[in-house]
Amino acid sequence: MSTQYNLIVILGPTASGKTAVAANLAHRIGSEVISADSRQVYRQLNLGTGKDYDDYTINGETVPFHLIDIAEPGSQYNVFEYQQDFVKAFEDISHRGKLPVLCGGTGMYIEAVIQGYKLIQVPINQPLRDKLTDKSLDELATILSSYKNVHNISDTDTPKRAIRAIEIAEYHQSNPEIDMYYPAITPLLVGVRYDRATERRRITERLEQRLNQGMIAEVQALLNSGVTPDQLIYYGLEYKFLTQFVIGELTYNEMFAQLNTAIHQFAKRQMTWFRRMERQGMNIHWLDGFCPMDEKIEKIMTWGELRINKKEVL
Repeated sequence: MSTQYNLIVILGPTASGKTAVAANLAHRIGSEVISADSRQVYRQLNLGTGKDYDDYTINGETVPFHLIDIAEPGSQYNVFEYQQDFVKAFEDISHRGKLPVLCGGTGMYIEAVIQGYKLIQVPINQPLRDKLTDKSLDELATILSSYKNVHNISDTDTPKRAIRAIEIAEYHQSNPEIDMYYPAITPLLVGVRYDRATERRRITERLEQRLNQGMIAEVQALLNSGVTPDQLIYYGLEYKFLTQFVIGELTYNEMFAQLNTAIHQFAKRQMTWFRRMERQGMNIHWLDGFCPMDEKIEKIMTWGELRINKKEVL
């Protein structure tokens, strides 16, 4: 195993195929994957969050994965909880002599864990929420951008998410950070991406595929189970627009067009986040999505100076 890195990070925008890369790499080096996706933590949110469970099966063997399906639908899991859960998974895997592979597209989660931000649990500030409740999404985004040292500046898919982000930013500005243990992370960052035209095509094709696989029925089942429309809309993207369709606020064509556009915009924001990480000095090794899987894995093995494979681990 490489002594230079203690974490391999596979990141990229939505529909880039990063999960398959992470799973194949973990299989090759006999390790396990830690998800860095802010919505895959929720149980029953499967098609809409892109839980590609099949990607974790390599040559008939299942690659273990962590931090997927750990929160109840309707709850509001946050980056503070994620950071705590990541440390537990990271140390569990590391203590068993394996090199953890972190995989996801939620830049805020990735950056929070590799930079070791000292996050704290932020209580509800009802007076602040009342003050912000009538603000538009654009106004909330402007307010959020006025805070210094905000790590979740792009978290403005819905007013509720934006208000929570402002609430967290206000708390951090008014309270000193607490001391907390955090392991030293030395990550190798690897990105997977396609050219813009291919990315757009893959996003639209994947949306059509998931709708055909039953994504609308998934949302209807969540609503039938007692999750409220507002709770689902909070999760943004697929759950926002599909919920609006199911409850009759949008036609099917309106839903598809608006959702497709929103996912493209989301992918663009993801790449903006990763480029900002690079500008801040984080070196991301980029893989061409068209590159054959074996070649992708070999490149990562070389970059990480990895000298082990699964057979050697066993």
